[in-house]
Amino acid sequence: MKGSLLFISLFLSAAVLLAQSGEPLQITGSTFSGKLLNGESVREFEGNVVIVQGAVRITCTKAIQYVERNEAELIGSVVVTQDSIVIKTDRGYYYGNKKVAFSNYGVKLTDGHIQLESKNGYYYFDENRSDFFEKVIMTDKLSNVKAEKLNYYDDDDRAVAVGSVQVSDTTSTIFADSLIHLRNTDETFAFNNIRIYNPSNRLAIFGNKLEDYGKRNYSKITLQPFLVRIDTTDSGDLDTLMISAKTLESFDDSTKKLIATDSVNILRKNFASVNEQTFYFKNGDLIETFRREADAVPPVMWNESTQIAGDSITMIMKDNRLKLIDVNSNASIITADKDSLFRYDQISGKKIKMYFNQEGLERTEVEGNALSIYYQYEGEEPNGLIKSSAERAKIILKNKSVSDVRFYGKPVTEFHPENLIKGKEKDFTIPTFRLFGNRPTQKNLLSGREDILSYLMKDAKYYGGKPDSKK
Repeated sequence: MKGSLLFISLFLSAAVLLAQSGEPLQITGSTFSGKLLNGESVREFEGNVVIVQGAVRITCTKAIQYVERNEAELIGSVVVTQDSIVIKTDRGYYYGNKKVAFSNYGVKLTDGHIQLESKNGYYYFDENRSDFFEKVIMTDKLSNVKAEKLNYYDDDDRAVAVGSVQVSDTTSTIFADSLIHLRNTDETFAFNNIRIYNPSNRLAIFGNKLEDYGKRNYSKITLQPFLVRIDTTDSGDLDTLMISAKTLESFDDSTKKLIATDSVNILRKNFASVNEQTFYFKNGDLIETFRREADAVPPVMWNESTQIAGDSITMIMKDNRLKLIDVNSNASIITADKDSLFRYDQISGKKIKMYFNQEGLERTEVEGNALSIYYQYEGEEPNGLIKSSAERAKIILKNKSVSDVRFYGKPVTEFHPENLIKGKEKDFTIPTFRLFGNRPTQKNLLSGREDILSYLMKDAKYYGGKPDSKK
């Protein structure tokens, strides 16, 4: 009989061990008690509790061990360690067969490189993986990540964050729906509802896909990228720059520039542009637009009622004020007459430079094959036009009106009286005359992006200003 009982006891012990896919928990404490709870063997340890399973070591104030399940409830000043992993919480649970630690009482983890904390968290010791959720914060030497859920893979230093993701460093803050960060290579990939704020440059950038390669000082935003820069004039009025494109590339190297490519639209107060490629330098003093070899149309810029076109257009600012527009190759300027449906002052040349002062356009200089058409007035009455050509030309303005026109190098001037041009204005155009449509406005740039203004208002602290809400 005794032999049979011993056999049964050994059989049951073997069955328990076979049910445990992990090593049995080794637990010690200052006091120990045991009992049967619903037919399960339960042991309670109190005071200086130490639990060991292979390389995993746990200390706490109290532990309740469920023997058959090979699990333990951990209570009070819980510290779980394995190699460089250190997990701290007030209360948690350890699954010995799966080698998983869990807490929903607030948990903190460090691996020597990063620190993780959240309201709830799992750590999978066999996979070297964290699964934290609800108010997650991850910090390292360079950045801080917040999310609703975050998985961290220690072996390849990879973080996957989901839900209200926010990443901050010394220069910028990124918001996104989800994000992947590779700490070793300093690469970040973010997806959907992306907002990037750079306070030092007063920049806000939006999009739905971000690729950031930190060690190369390069990042790219695609899927509806949109840039906003908030500035103020001397009078305190808002001066908002907006740029949309299919691709925005940022170079945070010595050039500190952004490159917008494909279907680029630019808007800033009275200035607007459409082109296929723009270089924007982050100090805000220089914008360059280019015509690439395969582009069907050149870059076009509008300043109030004036249209400017050329193979490249450079806009130079100083102290947040326009100083120069430099048009290179196949340059033309067309200005609408406010009192006529088809009367345009026109000028073309190889190169055109437009200089501005505080009042606006001060003078225009044309180099190479200068050709111009200007309509004349006696008071308010139209009085014909002057058509001129020369190697170079200079047009001086006062009070926003032409006060002097000078031609240099074989000038030729023709006067056409009013009775010969009235109703025939379309016959008097320069060879490169072309009116371009699709002038950007804030209304059409923000169409389908109405949430951008609300984001800017809500997150105003990140760029130090409020957007111009006028349509």
